[in-house]
Amino acid sequence: MNHPDPRSLWVRLFLPFAAGYFLSYLYRTANAVIGPVLARELNLGDNALGLLTSTYFLAFGAAQLPLGMLLDRFGPRRVEAGLLLIAASGAAVFALSDTLGGLAIGRAMIGLGVSACLMASFKAFAQWFAPERQASLTGWVMASGGLGALAASKPLEMALGFASWQEIAFGLAAATLAVAATLWFAVPDKPAEQGGTGFAAQLAGVKSIFSSSHFWRYAPMGFWFTGGFMAVQGLWASRWMSVLEGMSRADIAVRLTWMSGAMLVGFLFMGFFATGLVRRGIRLDTIYRGSMILAIGLLALISFQPSLAGNLLWPILGACFSLSNVSYSLVAQAFPPALSGRANTALNLLVFLGAFGLQWGIGILVDALQAHGWANDAAFRATFFTLLGGQLLALLWLLRPSRQV
Repeated sequence: MNHPDPRSLWVRLFLPFAAGYFLSYLYRTANAVIGPVLARELNLGDNALGLLTSTYFLAFGAAQLPLGMLLDRFGPRRVEAGLLLIAASGAAVFALSDTLGGLAIGRAMIGLGVSACLMASFKAFAQWFAPERQASLTGWVMASGGLGALAASKPLEMALGFASWQEIAFGLAAATLAVAATLWFAVPDKPAEQGGTGFAAQLAGVKSIFSSSHFWRYAPMGFWFTGGFMAVQGLWASRWMSVLEGMSRADIAVRLTWMSGAMLVGFLFMGFFATGLVRRGIRLDTIYRGSMILAIGLLALISFQPSLAGNLLWPILGACFSLSNVSYSLVAQAFPPALSGRANTALNLLVFLGAFGLQWGIGILVDALQAHGWANDAAFRATFFTLLGGQLLALLWLLRPSRQV
């Protein structure tokens, strides 16, 4: 009873956590499709739409550091199930709101409620599965997030054809409650699991991470690349396609589907092949750096020549983003196992600060430039160039030679 067989463990542990991360990613990217509907019905400008969508990232990011300590003390089952109740309540608040303030509160509650979905998965896998299985499990749970992104593209656009956005939000609230209940009642607790170190010791561990030069080598990449892609994918990619390429809502949904599908392929690639590549002498750091260099080249092409983007460059950019998640392993491997969870949540904090700041900031800059007489397409182009500049500086910081001490 204390040691479930592997097949039972897969059903009772992996699948519920995968379902939670599926919902987390669906919530994260849903406004790319729902956002234009909200803007039209509630007369929201780009600044307001960016703030509304990015409150998810602000609440999500703010939860990361205490989340690491909660997971250590109370375990992934209790923490994620409890937080998903907040997410379900947030979805209901979102559905019942018809003002920017109410919608923003609902979306912030959703962000807080799903903030544990990925990190709780990592914690549970570390508790129950052998170390050699971690890479493949990480790839598979990331793939469930990719499926969530897929669901938030063309399927969501189709759902808007026969249901209102309010009805969809209520449906997601019900699904979130179901996953929370499954986690609480079906997922096993690890027997004899220690409650974690004291609060002061945990804070000391967090301090050691933030004082590490290794952490800060990757932190700007988390902010500008991973966070920046989340900001673009979750809202501004669809606005760019509409403004710069004149695409219809249906065509945009198709392209977002291709983009999410490419992300899913990237996640599965890491799940199946990461361990084998490392055994063949190909370092994860090499994969990460190569994919990030390709990503900045793709965003440059999209920014300079929107007409060339088509249905090819955006999906490849999505695949590159999926490989950016290697950075979590690269950061954590420099710290003792007892600190790896807090190292991941520390990096996640930077990622979601970037997602919040850049998603809202793009809207602010677009509105400000238009207020000074810029055309809509020129304003969007300027914001993407600004994002590109920040990413280039972060990449140069990563690639700089290490100091020999």
